[in-house]
Amino acid sequence: MKAVQIAAEGAASDRRVLRAAVIVMLMSILVLACEIFGHFGIARGLSEILSWVRIGAGLIGLIALAAGAPLALREMGERRRYAASALESRGQIENLFQMTDMLQSALVYDDANAVLRATASQLLPGFGGALYVFNNSRDRLDLSTSWDWPEGRLPPETIAPLHCWALKRGKPHVNHVGATALRCEHLAADILVLEIPMMARGDVYGLLSIQSGGEDGEEKLADITPLAAAVADSMSLALSNIALREKLRTQALRDPLTGLYNRRYMEDILDRSINLSERNGSPLSAVMIDLDHFKLLNDEHGHALGDAVLREVAGAIVGAIRPCDVACRYGGEELLVILPDCSLEDAVLKANVLRTRIEGLSENHGCRITASFGVAAMPDNAAKAGDLLGAADAALYTAKQEGRNRVVAAPSRPESDRASIAPNLEVMLENG
Repeated sequence: MKAVQIAAEGAASDRRVLRAAVIVMLMSILVLACEIFGHFGIARGLSEILSWVRIGAGLIGLIALAAGAPLALREMGERRRYAASALESRGQIENLFQMTDMLQSALVYDDANAVLRATASQLLPGFGGALYVFNNSRDRLDLSTSWDWPEGRLPPETIAPLHCWALKRGKPHVNHVGATALRCEHLAADILVLEIPMMARGDVYGLLSIQSGGEDGEEKLADITPLAAAVADSMSLALSNIALREKLRTQALRDPLTGLYNRRYMEDILDRSINLSERNGSPLSAVMIDLDHFKLLNDEHGHALGDAVLREVAGAIVGAIRPCDVACRYGGEELLVILPDCSLEDAVLKANVLRTRIEGLSENHGCRITASFGVAAMPDNAAKAGDLLGAADAALYTAKQEGRNRVVAAPSRPESDRASIAPNLEVMLENG
């Protein structure tokens, strides 16, 4: 609508300038005709009339020129401003295209953050900004990156979706300064912020915040709102692609039901852990876990309860192990925990902690939930990966035979076998 109004005003101004030019041209022709008549003696009896005609034509021409010249100058100025604005818009579009192209190469959030900061410094100079992305559980947004916020008014580290009007409305929201303004709870009361939800394929992936200050902050923020929305749209697709890539990576490494690492990842990490153990001469333990009477639980209470129990058991295990430990779903109701730099004695203690935590889940479901544990370690019980898992599995089978809901450690290897590999370990350490 505004563009149509500007075009209509420009056309009317052009018509006024054209009329003034035609009048000046006609009056100039009239004055020239009078001069010709006077020079060649034509209409000698009308010399006084011709003089008045020349004077009138000159005055009319001057009036038309005085009326048309400012319009022409103003029109020229407007056209120069439009040309400059068009060049600026072209530059902004080129920057947006460049940003979109760079974002296609962004593999992780850090890459997208770097592209956003570089683009914002060119397209939105003088404005502070912050990018928030949803965490895995989507119950909060975490600050991914920020730039150029006033000192002492830094953006919050986390945002609850229910505290943000932009997310609740699903559209950009300006947090005006003032007692009567509708503001988000996570922002300070004296800061002007535009918040734009970042949506792609019908889902919200993050939030872009743009901060403006100064006496004309409201006006400046209104001017750049369309540009900020375009930046948010470009970032939204990138965040969607990164989130999809992370989801696919997680699906490739983790069991979808329990969230534990899958067997393929377990085999890879176990090989690396064994190589590191041999190189450093450090112990490595494996704990094999099998839920007792799990098939009976499924038959009596349904597979939904069985799935819920598996998920809670996985959570109990993850909550009791170190960050360096790896918990995997070995298959069915059988789980495996790899404990780097952990002796057999410490692994047995850890297994007993896990056994107690799993048994404590019985109260949540009104049925008995227990597990049997087999523990083995290198170099106490095995010299290689296959032997380590075999020893842990054999110990687990013993625990089952002895009545379940217990921890059994694999028998120690003969001292002669353990001593035979000591020189090899020393040679490996010296060469390494």
